[in-house]
Amino acid sequence: MSSERLIYLPLGGAGEIGMNCYVYGYGKPEKERLIVVDIGVAFPDMDTTPGVDLILPDIAWLEERRDRIEAVFVTHAHEDHIGAIAHTYGRLEAPIFARVFTANHAKRKMAENGHPADAVTVVEAWPDQVDAGPFKVGFLPISHSIPESSGLVIDSPAGRVIHSGDFKLDRTPLVGEAWDPELWGEVSKGGVKALICDSTNVFSRHAGRSEVTVGPEIEKLMHAANGMVVATTFASNVARVKTLAEAGERAGRSIVLLGRAMKRMVEASVESGVLTEFPPVISPEDARSVPRENLLLLVTGSQGERRAASAQLARGKYMGLEMKKGDTFLFSSKTIPGNERGVIQIMNAFSEMGVDIVDDNSGHYHVSGHANRPDLEEMHDVVKPQILVPMHGEHRHLREHTKIADEKGIQGVLAVNGMMIDLSGNAPKVVEYVETGRTYLDGSVQIGALDGVVRDRIRMALNGHVVVTLIIDEQDEPLGDPWCETMGLPETGSSNAALVEVLEADLSQFLGRADPKTMRDDDALEQALRRTVRNSAQNEIGKKPEVSVVISRLT
Repeated sequence: MSSERLIYLPLGGAGEIGMNCYVYGYGKPEKERLIVVDIGVAFPDMDTTPGVDLILPDIAWLEERRDRIEAVFVTHAHEDHIGAIAHTYGRLEAPIFARVFTANHAKRKMAENGHPADAVTVVEAWPDQVDAGPFKVGFLPISHSIPESSGLVIDSPAGRVIHSGDFKLDRTPLVGEAWDPELWGEVSKGGVKALICDSTNVFSRHAGRSEVTVGPEIEKLMHAANGMVVATTFASNVARVKTLAEAGERAGRSIVLLGRAMKRMVEASVESGVLTEFPPVISPEDARSVPRENLLLLVTGSQGERRAASAQLARGKYMGLEMKKGDTFLFSSKTIPGNERGVIQIMNAFSEMGVDIVDDNSGHYHVSGHANRPDLEEMHDVVKPQILVPMHGEHRHLREHTKIADEKGIQGVLAVNGMMIDLSGNAPKVVEYVETGRTYLDGSVQIGALDGVVRDRIRMALNGHVVVTLIIDEQDEPLGDPWCETMGLPETGSSNAALVEVLEADLSQFLGRADPKTMRDDDALEQALRRTVRNSAQNEIGKKPEVSVVISRLT
């Protein structure tokens, strides 16, 4: 029996949707050569991660084994799969492989973060393969909501693994490659040890719809609308952007792209050759001279992002353009759970302007980029894996997908982030639990989730903040009274006096009775001043604020 093993380890994306990062290894335990599939991001919210720019997977386990990493493979260019590539490169410094469209984005991210763009190598689709230590890896085309998505064929001495990536079974995707069951069947016919499979839409029991079904409905809307039409979708869904633009053109509307991501995605698609015959576009400046009924704006911000074009239009003007009564705003997208509040705020702002809002509750204007349950079962039937490992889903998605595998006689294993699975034998088994988590990109600095920065920020947001300043002379006596500065707190409390004055008076009373030992000990004095402020504020405003104490001693 071989002492070497084939392992699978999710560090992100298993038990959550977003922040995908998966590791495969082959070799003797603790000496495996490793490959990484995707390093993506999740996005912050003001409730749990205020002020944070991006959320990244914790790659400490990988960094400790950086000398064993052969390569990083990127399945497609969605941010939850590619977004952390450049932010983690300096810690891993492993070569990166991707197909041309995805590589276009990866190279740009690398250059923007001061890393060499040539660390990213462009790979052709299957049957080409990349040698990566004990692995041979090929990119297998699959349809999704972004061009050139790929599953990965991962060959190892222990057998073939297929990593599905994000996918849908679309035979007419308009942009990008169609689902080709013959190709996937051919790749699988020699036997597949394990299928690591997307689980996002496992609870949707109807077969997924093709992108081609959306165009006619959108075109009807464009013709029926009286004023200007503004439409938002995921900028990365290039097929949808093209569908919207072509429908607008057929309705006699000039096309304007608003938002950096929207322009960048179209440009990258043209540069990489995945997008052809896109309707001509005009600039926002030229659009001002076009009658409103002849305009279509394609804008970023389908998820209510605060700085995106749709949110800025909802607040007033953007690039000299504004919404007016009688215009139409179309959400050609699905709201991701957790983003509802931002989207509803934008809808209400437009409603107050008299704008007609059309969303996808009818199902006419959007189709998902992920496989529904019948499509997942078709994938199982085509690949016929010995083992099924669900990924890309919350725990409930993974569990449901595992149940389907069991019903079909496939060995299913529920593996969440940090659970290392040995795929070598006839049955998968958990062999180790790895500590996982997340790190935050906060401005230009990466911080750990347990560093306390975000926790302190939340506490200040919830409780307000008081800064106490005290000067002490050479005899360990206060030089004058302490003074306070407050942030995020009411000006007056229950006594109807200024809160700052009440706090300063209580601090002065405490100092008047403080013993000499406390006055000589900065730590004890700081704790006492903080406790005095918090108790005083509790009495005045019913809240204990965060307190910072500054003690200056004259020597």
